[in-house]
Amino acid sequence: MRAANTILIALIFIFSATANSAMPDSFYKAMSNMRTENTICVKNYDAGASFTESYRDFEHLERETQVESRSYNTSNNQSDLTPGNASLEVAMRATVQGKAHIAWQSRDILPDRMGRHATYSRASEDLTGVFNIEKFIQLWSNSTLGSMRTDWLPCG
Repeated sequence: MRAANTILIALIFIFSATANSAMPDSFYKAMSNMRTENTICVKNYDAGASFTESYRDFEHLERETQVESRSYNTSNNQSDLTPGNASLEVAMRATVQGKAHIAWQSRDILPDRMGRHATYSRASEDLTGVFNIEKFIQLWSNSTLGSMRTDWLPCG
């Protein structure tokens, strides 16, 4: 009985050793060479606004992103070209050790005579290294400077 248990233990050991080597070396090499990536892209077609936040090749990433995309007073009629009011607001905060790409754009939702959409504003930022990012982006359609209020902190 003791010899049978010893043989059984030896067989289990042999099968477990071959099970671990069942994966080819290329599998382990590919798993160790994977790139880290974390991306979010948000578009509000009624506001003509888009936002992209992307992190790549990072060793450390702590991020918090809050996005509010609203469309209101819209018409369900396809021939109505007045979409009402819309907004895209993003509050983001990140601590990164790696690469970051942050971009946003605001454009006219209606094409001109040539079928192109006029771009009102666009920003793109690429960062590499160890850094902290904190941004608040507010993109609205159908708004004027008098209809929004921004409180500024005085320089000290």
